[in-house]
Amino acid sequence: MSKTYFLLGALLILVSLGLVILPSSENEDKVPPEKLLTELMSQSRFLPPDMVAARLIDEDPSILLIDVRPVEEYSSYSLPGALNIPLADLLKNDWQPYLNQNSMDVVFFSNGDLQADQAWVLSTRLGFKNLYVMEGGLNLWFDQIMQPEKPPASAASEAFDLYSFRKGAAQYFGGGAPEQVSNKQSGENIPIIRREKKTVAAGGC
Repeated sequence: MSKTYFLLGALLILVSLGLVILPSSENEDKVPPEKLLTELMSQSRFLPPDMVAARLIDEDPSILLIDVRPVEEYSSYSLPGALNIPLADLLKNDWQPYLNQNSMDVVFFSNGDLQADQAWVLSTRLGFKNLYVMEGGLNLWFDQIMQPEKPPASAASEAFDLYSFRKGAAQYFGGGAPEQVSNKQSGENIPIIRREKKTVAAGGC
């Protein structure tokens, strides 16, 4: 089976799952399955780890991270300021004020994409807006942000700029000692400085 058919099949399963386990009560704001499938196929819901890291470093108050993994996994490790709403509890009324945001971007994440995608389907189906999924989940976060691979010497300067950002982000999020990252184009050493984190307000991201 080709990758395209596999992905389409997985998307259909996600939609079906969302339709099956959603509450049976009527809700005029619910998104029709056809529109939901179209949005699923557009991939616009995905935010790359680099974008999430940049917004966290900038202390962007308009992002709310939601870790949909079980409590034990969340307690072991999660992203700074992330709220834990296990996927099994997502539809409980207590969590709806966090999901129904007008001024914030809600970003779901899990170890990979699957559970976060399911959370996105369920929440989107209920009519909630500004919902996203962190692409690749924590697996990609560790690969790209916490343990970035240095580009080859022949790589374009943009690749070195991205690597420099990722090394700085790794230091910011506690991924190793400070180091000097060389900018290929200018030869200038870029100091990596860990910023002091501000206290996170209760109930925030």
